[in-house]
Amino acid sequence: MLVYRLIGDELHARVEQLADLLVDTVESGASIGFLAPFDRAEALAWWKERAAGAAAGQLAVWAAHDGDRVLGTVSLAFPDKPNSRHRAELVKLMVHRDARGQGLGRRLLTTAEEAAAEAGITLLHLDTETDSLAEHLYAAAGWTRIGAIPDYAAAPDGVLRPTSIYFKKLVPAAPTR
Repeated sequence: MLVYRLIGDELHARVEQLADLLVDTVESGASIGFLAPFDRAEALAWWKERAAGAAAGQLAVWAAHDGDRVLGTVSLAFPDKPNSRHRAELVKLMVHRDARGQGLGRRLLTTAEEAAAEAGITLLHLDTETDSLAEHLYAAAGWTRIGAIPDYAAAPDGVLRPTSIYFKKLVPAAPTR
């Protein structure tokens, strides 16, 4: 399985597969910002909006694919304020339900962390549903939980759930000569 950054036209070329992944993620109950029922047209529109952010350098997107099927993705959102250029937010780590439990989430997370360090980012942050499988992944990967906000976001079924906030300090990659 290949994991690589989707740049420019590559993101546009994969938008259909990314939409399928997003629909699967919501249908399987992951709290990533969308409510059920969630259809493919909404997913396509959402990814097309992200393509503009990626083209502007505000978002970096990686995809894991096996042939023509995207099985996972992760993104880094970069702030546009001068006082926050040392940090990024890890967003939308998704793994297709058919590929879960095989280490792909950890591989995507590591890819984003390493790319952030290479870009000079020294601080990552994220939020995730409390007590979710994703929360266990972040804790196991050395992220620090700050706390939880009750009733922060609705799960796909509409039930309000607490959200945990995490951060991870990074050591910038050594410059290459």
